Amino acid sequence: MANFRSSLRPKKVKIVEVGPRDGLQNEKQPISTEIKVNFINKLSKTGLKVIEATSFVSPKHVPQMADCNEVMKKITREPGVNYPVLTPNLKGLEKAISVDVEEVAIFGTASETFSQKNVNCSIEESFSRFHEVIERARLAGIAVRGYISCVLGCPYEGEVSPEAVAKIAERLYKIGCYEISLGDTIGVGTPGSLISMLTAVRKVVPVERLALHCHDTYGQALANIYCASEHGVRVFDSSVAGLGGCPFAKGATGNVATEDVVYMLQGMGFHTGVNLENLVRTGNYISQHLGRQNGSKAAIALTAKNNL
Repeated sequence: MANFRSSLRPKKVKIVEVGPRDGLQNEKQPISTEIKVNFINKLSKTGLKVIEATSFVSPKHVPQMADCNEVMKKITREPGVNYPVLTPNLKGLEKAISVDVEEVAIFGTASETFSQKNVNCSIEESFSRFHEVIERARLAGIAVRGYISCVLGCPYEGEVSPEAVAKIAERLYKIGCYEISLGDTIGVGTPGSLISMLTAVRKVVPVERLALHCHDTYGQALANIYCASEHGVRVFDSSVAGLGGCPFAKGATGNVATEDVVYMLQGMGFHTGVNLENLVRTGNYISQHLGRQNGSKAAIALTAKNNL
């Protein structure tokens, strides 16, 4: 097995907070624009440098994101903090441009069936849309990030081959995505399957351009993040309080909790730039408004210990 560890590994990681978008998009109860704006503003004070704010998608399919324009207009944009948004097509991108976004994300998949269920088109057809979005974004001076769903398993097709993931990652990178986020959408991956996938993807995309996006359905998210960090990955997506899940993947539980990821990475000696206590308070804030306990084990422990 190839080992990509380096004794000189940089001690800095980037956390991409996806709670306001991926974390809230599947919530059944309506969440007011005011709560969303306050949530993002609180996250902006934690030291996080990337906060995925909302999604410019059809309100018919994702009603929770119907107020995307209003959210982007009302948040307080802190200097040095990036607020990317999801734009699956040209129509969404044009709306995002109208509210002065600096970065957008597109999402593809390594599973043909998931593509049809998720965006109602084939993988090949989705790339036609991507080309339009990337070309328009380039003209507007907007950076584009690429997501790949189902990199370690699909709810419809089961196992997904590392080569299939590598093929999609290479195409996204070549058409202009500056960073590729590899998503374990249903949380079935283990360090073993992760290493096989990373080995394939690293052959076609530089590891410094890769991110990992874990769901914790089988309790493997932190193990997978640790493993990825040992193999050169330095960008990790996570959701405060463990919010979220995939609306198109039955049984997929929430994203890995940002509090747990920060606690682990800081314990490993990595610099995250995040104030963990402020992050816990923010996770508690949104959890209270959702009427549930914070889904982060670190947050629960620190709340009790420090009376947060």
